[in-house]
Amino acid sequence: MSTPADYKSLIEEIVSKQMDILGPEIAVRKAKNIGGLTLDETGKVTKLDETHSQEILQQLVDEYIALSGAIVKNILDPVFAKYPEIKLNLNK
Repeated sequence: MSTPADYKSLIEEIVSKQMDILGPEIAVRKAKNIGGLTLDETGKVTKLDETHSQEILQQLVDEYIALSGAIVKNILDPVFAKYPEIKLNLNK
């Protein structure tokens, strides 16, 4: 079973990877658009609505996919592999 800490770690890894691709400012700004998720400027999760962690995670991934498409899927596959119990829809 996934814990809130798993979701926070996964979100931070996703944001970190996107910072490498998009630059820190854009990656963090996109993540801050997600309701229920608060990050600091380094991409660390400072607040997560734990009752909606799955939805927040999906919205975050969708936001990045909308921005850079298949690149996101390819780069994040190894990150998602670390959290097999957390399921995401990457076919947006």
